[in-house]
Amino acid sequence: MRIGGPRLKGWPIAGWTVCGPLFCVLVALGYNVVTFAAFPMEIQIRAVFAAIVVPLGLAAPFFFYFSLKLRELASANRQLSLLAATDGLTNCLNRTAFTALVEARLEALVPQGDHVHGALLIIDADNFKQVNDRFGHHNGDIALTLIARAIRSSVRAGDNVGRLGGEEFGVFLPVVDRYGAETVAERLRRAVEKLAFVADGHRHQLSVSVGGVVFDRRTGFEDLFKLADERLYVAKNEGRNTVRLIGCTNSGAGFAILDT
Repeated sequence: MRIGGPRLKGWPIAGWTVCGPLFCVLVALGYNVVTFAAFPMEIQIRAVFAAIVVPLGLAAPFFFYFSLKLRELASANRQLSLLAATDGLTNCLNRTAFTALVEARLEALVPQGDHVHGALLIIDADNFKQVNDRFGHHNGDIALTLIARAIRSSVRAGDNVGRLGGEEFGVFLPVVDRYGAETVAERLRRAVEKLAFVADGHRHQLSVSVGGVVFDRRTGFEDLFKLADERLYVAKNEGRNTVRLIGCTNSGAGFAILDT
């Protein structure tokens, strides 16, 4: 699912510039041929000439300008859509955009055999209040951008990363099994652990806890989020800087745990 309005390629400019004036020429020719049919041949020739030259001279610049403005408008709409969907600090999707995108991708997943596969990870920065209290919110924002960059660099092409609020992030992994989800989760956890965050001359160790749910049936974002969030709390309670995943199935009466 692409965020933003429809892309306006280069060909519509040429299309409007050529087809618009040609249409005007055809209309003018038809009108002049009918109107001046009873006039002498010399006048008919002049009428045909005017029907070609005048529309080309006036319409071509107009349609070229019009098509440029359409392209500028489409570009502006794409930028506005992107800004509306993006968290300004981390350049990740914001919560609303991330939720909508995951819901759409869950509906669009193509079954692999009899199942659809994927995972949702919830990532939370450990003890982040201490960073803000010790180094100030400006340095806290810097730490968040570093964490977001580490997460984005650790996921696969086609995965989605969103900032859910505060120091919490979400990652949607389509078409992945338990092993694949654990691999990505551990990779991003280690990437954050290796970050060099220095504030006011002091190095501070950053880490994240990761909770996740792996699914093999069609389901919705809210159900996945609830289970992933529960596993995040388990990771926090077991010492932080760790990954805890759960497998699940949607049996129609709710989720049944397969393993923990």
